[in-house]
Order: sequence, then structure tokens, then C-alpha cells
Amino acid sequence: MSVLPGQEPARSWRSRSRGGLAALGVARRVADDLAGGLSGPRVRAAARGVRRLLEVDGVGLADLSGRLVWVGQAPTGVDVMALVEDVLHSETKAGRLPTVAQPLHARDELAGVLVVAGASRMSPVRQMADWISDALERSRLEAIADQVAQSELENLRAEISPHFVYNALTVIASLVKSDPDRSRELMLDFADYTRYHLARHGDYTTVADEFHAIEAYFALQRAMLGDRLRVQIRVAPEVLAVAIPYLVLQPLVENAVRHGIEPRSEPGLVQVRGEAEGSDCVISIEDDGVGMDPAMAERILAGQGKSDSVGLNNVDRRLRYVYGSWFGLVVETAPEAGTRVVVRVPMFQPGVMP
Repeated sequence: MSVLPGQEPARSWRSRSRGGLAALGVARRVADDLAGGLSGPRVRAAARGVRRLLEVDGVGLADLSGRLVWVGQAPTGVDVMALVEDVLHSETKAGRLPTVAQPLHARDELAGVLVVAGASRMSPVRQMADWISDALERSRLEAIADQVAQSELENLRAEISPHFVYNALTVIASLVKSDPDRSRELMLDFADYTRYHLARHGDYTTVADEFHAIEAYFALQRAMLGDRLRVQIRVAPEVLAVAIPYLVLQPLVENAVRHGIEPRSEPGLVQVRGEAEGSDCVISIEDDGVGMDPAMAERILAGQGKSDSVGLNNVDRRLRYVYGSWFGLVVETAPEAGTRVVVRVPMFQPGVMP
């Protein structure tokens, strides 16, 4: 096959392309293996991947305690542990080719050591150390994000209004003699509501379970507000089994009643709908209450609103964390025009299950 100057055979190009894709796959697996840090359970697999990418005799990864995980051939006549200790104490490179030890950093702090045996050039080793440092930094940020999301969920659990609890129990107590059956029903609703709100759950639940808690809440609020509150709930059967983050819908319903209906003197309506739209589950909570300035809604979503509206920002942040920036809350509102909050989530999302 003839090849023009400046060209290369198609077979060679395909071979290089496949090699590059294979290396990219190895790099992704190494990043996944480093998710638990240099003390994690998959650090040995990460070291194997690094050795494959560098094409060297051996690779070691050490954490800050000096614990070293080594794969491949150990260098002859070199005290690897001494190199690790030198780096941990000086935070600078130790050794010389073909065996060198490079410091690894996360957020400008020493995180561990990369040791390479059989390297012919220094630049690939430095680049690999930088890449591993970036992977460790991403892992740390993801761990922090997990902690923040869990903390926000705990905050939601603790947000049952004492005013709501007091009023609900007062209404229940007032019916004990005059309407004991009604009192018993409301007590069961109160038990369901508090159990769901406070009991230990996983990170996710189902639309059906969330709607069950919403119905218990509405039953209590109707008992307290009487004719001032009307409710419509419509949910399509195909979305009942959809997995969603725990306590996503409940705070939105409570906001509709507390900030939409309760401040007005006339009767108000809260509508909750759930349906499938293509591959998405769409749930809307709408009230015809007092509404608010759209700029205020933006501030609340940004976490700059009133302290008693923290649930809105909390839910929005958690949705974006789980599903990505394309998801989250959509709020439509205006003064004296009510408020509509829309939640859109995938019908199925890998890793999201009750």
C-alpha cells in the first residue's frame, strides 16, 4: 500500500486510536479506584492501573502514615520505604531515575507518595503525580458533598414546626370526647407523619411513600384550618414506584400551606399532581395563596431567603446533587397570584433506589 508523504497507514491510525481509548479506560478506572483515597480498599487496583499507564517495572502508593502498597517488580538496591519517608518529611521529590518518589497533594496539602521503579524519563512521572493529586482532590470534594447532603437531610428531619405539632395535638385533644373516632383517625395520621419525618430512612424513598406522608399532613392541616384549606391530589399509577430523594416533596407541600394558604383569610386550594412525561416523572405543587415576588423566590432558592423557607433551597440543592444541574426546582410565582413548584426527575436513575 502506497502512503503519501505526511500520511500514515489507516491500520496504524486505528491501532493508535484503540490504544488511546484503552488508556483512557484505564485512567477512568484508576480514578474510581482512588475514590476511597490512598488508604481505601482499592488502592492496589489503582497502583496496577498507574503501572500500566506508565509502562514501568513497579509502582507504589503510600498514604500519610507511610503504609505502602506495591505492585510489580521491586527495584534492586533501593530502600523504597526510605524514599517514602524522605518525601513525607520534606514534601519534595526523592530518589533519581530509574526509581523516584513524588509527593501527592490534595487541596495544597500533602496526601501521600507515588513511587515509580523503572522510569526512563521524569516528566511522565510528574504528570502522573499531578493527575493522581487531581483525582484525590475530586474524591475529597465528592466526600464533602456527600456529608453536606446528609447534613441537609438531617436539617429537614429536624424542621417539624413546634407550632404545627402544638396545633395538631390541640385539635386531636379537643375531639377526644365529642368525636372519638375522628380523634383516633387524626392521631394515626399524626403518628404516620412524625414517623415518616423522623424515622431513620435511607437516602431515597418512593413517590408512593412520599405521597402517603403528604396525605397524612393534609389530613391534619384540614382538621386545623377547616374550610380555609381545600386539597386536590392526583398522581398517575406509573410514577408511584419512582425512586426519589427522601423528604423532597413533603417540604414543598408544607411551604404551600404555611406561606401560601395560612397568611390569607379566604379559603385556599393546594393541588399536587404527579405524572410521567416521556422518561421523566414530573410532580407539581400549586397553591392559589399570597404568592411572592419572583426575585424573592430566586433569593430563597439561592439560600438567601427567610430562615423558615430553608426547605426550598435544601430540596433544590439535593435534587441538583443527585441528578445534575439540569434538574432542580422550577418556581413560578407572583404577588397575590399563588405559587407553583415543579419537580422533574428521571423515571430511573442509576444508583437511586429506595
